[in-house]
Amino acid sequence: MIVYVNGEFTKAEDAKISVLDRGFVFGDGVYEVWRVVEGKLFEHARHDRRLKRGLKTLEIAFADKDVEALADVAQRLLKDNNMLSGEGTFYVEITRGAAPRTHAYPPAGTKPTVLAMVSKFEVPHAVREAGAKAITDADVRWLRCDVKTVQLLPNVMAKQKAAAAGAMEAIFIRDGIVTEGTHTSVLGVKNGTLLTHPLGPLILPSVTRELILEVARELNVPVSEKPFTKDEMFALDELFVSGTTTDVTPIVDVDGRKIGSGRPGPVSKKLYAGLQARLYKGATQLS
Repeated sequence: MIVYVNGEFTKAEDAKISVLDRGFVFGDGVYEVWRVVEGKLFEHARHDRRLKRGLKTLEIAFADKDVEALADVAQRLLKDNNMLSGEGTFYVEITRGAAPRTHAYPPAGTKPTVLAMVSKFEVPHAVREAGAKAITDADVRWLRCDVKTVQLLPNVMAKQKAAAAGAMEAIFIRDGIVTEGTHTSVLGVKNGTLLTHPLGPLILPSVTRELILEVARELNVPVSEKPFTKDEMFALDELFVSGTTTDVTPIVDVDGRKIGSGRPGPVSKKLYAGLQARLYKGATQLS
């Protein structure tokens, strides 16, 4: 596999990042993941916007024009890894760079570390058609979940709990309220209305979530960005998670309890179809 590190394209096994890199030592960095369809980045501009916001929030000196230039990096990686057809993902991680280990930021002028790579992606159609299982777990993450940082240990541990339980995802609960999944947004349907936690520091401003809300409004599905409780989740007619690689995946069982009919519902199916129409027609052609 060919990857990109700090301006160079190289084999993954030959790539090198300093042991003093602050991403490694402190988790001091942000990342972004784009969906790739037939050599095209899906919703490129929205992902760029979120990455720029994360960099500014963490005060990592990385120019907007350099974020935008990552499209060319993606094109080269897709070509070098024979991924100009089919589906995949484009991953970028930007850290504050390598410097002596002290908690305060390193001196101005410290060059950020940039890693980029592409991976093949298989769409799990069978899971989406049948519905998936999930568990709940306490949301013990920090209070700036709206920034897509590389500090993902709570997410990793919760995802492992889900895997051990034979579930696809773990749904976070904070103070009795459903926030989001380990790598997904959580949305529900009650009496035909789409429900999801409002934007704020407790959830990631998901690109896919944003798209789904747009699709819902286009299809005249009422939307309520209002928190719902764990107890209310079990009374929903439908529940699903969404994300760059999860699209719209119905959740039909949580903690061993059936959600709704125990099958993917009509609203989630309608939203999935609407998202797919955008996904396969709305990718941005790389040049």
